[in-house]
Amino acid sequence: MQEERNPAPVAALKTELFSIKKLLETLPEFSQRGITELSVSDKKLSSDRDGMLALVSAVKGCCPQLFVSVLVSPEIISVPLARAFAEICCSLEIPLSGTERGGSLLFDKKLYSSKARILNDAGLVFGFNMEWGMQGGDTFKLFRDRLDFALSLYPNHIDFAQLEAVPYAEPKPTGIYSSKDLDFSRGMAFACKTFYSCGRAVPWFESVRQALKISATSFFADFEEFQLYNSCSFESGFDPEGAGFETLEKLQLLFLQQKFEEKNRSRLFPAAADMVVLNGAFSIAAETGAESSVETSYHPDDVLSPSALDIASFCEAVPMEHCTVRIFASPDGPDYEVL
Repeated sequence: MQEERNPAPVAALKTELFSIKKLLETLPEFSQRGITELSVSDKKLSSDRDGMLALVSAVKGCCPQLFVSVLVSPEIISVPLARAFAEICCSLEIPLSGTERGGSLLFDKKLYSSKARILNDAGLVFGFNMEWGMQGGDTFKLFRDRLDFALSLYPNHIDFAQLEAVPYAEPKPTGIYSSKDLDFSRGMAFACKTFYSCGRAVPWFESVRQALKISATSFFADFEEFQLYNSCSFESGFDPEGAGFETLEKLQLLFLQQKFEEKNRSRLFPAAADMVVLNGAFSIAAETGAESSVETSYHPDDVLSPSALDIASFCEAVPMEHCTVRIFASPDGPDYEVL
């Protein structure tokens, strides 16, 4: 998603253009036509558990190498459904929104927490689809609360339709959501897209955020200012999806170094930087098979251990050890060796 791939046919199917019945009938042809990815944004199917199971069964039976991105309503997520999806290559796209009631926007954290736990336990890749200012009763504070909460559930990515190039209804200012706050929300969303989603930060973001003692939305508010200063903001027309992972990683490391210095926690930055470069190299190896070599301040066995999740405690307990690490693809997935 974040890195350029070899051109390959992609099928994007929507309800009004392509029925689920027609999709299931057509799937056997995908391998012959060289289609490697399928995106299904079907609101009716998203709430149909039986339809989802039929889709999974058909993919397993006739095109098991197909990567499927599918819209799924959180209400239908269950342990059996998650186990079924775990048998194919997929990403679940989950709408994350509230319910309007009496002029207020209510958000069910318990629902999303329980569903995310099921998906994480199954080892599934999933992301959230979010908006700001589009529902009655929404406010800048509520948007920030939703975003902070969403990131605490470890999604692989967060998508904001309002940032896409396709025409989208712009939110209108209200008495509780000013035009200035709408602009702040857009900048924060773009910062999240750039740093977290396109920057593949999910394995280490929470550790870094906790080490900086800052909320996720405050982190992204600061990164938005960084983007404005470095001409890589929404306003400048920066395209994080087309920028390439190396460019994004350099931006991440530069920003993190500044933040750790600002928080008087510079001694923690080397460990954080090791987490960024090692996980980045693993991600590239997994997606493209490309081999790379990175320099680390700590031994990779230590950086990749559970103890590194608490960066402050890790730096107190583990001695620094400069290493040159080779990351490569293997039959069992990405691997590494210290040179």
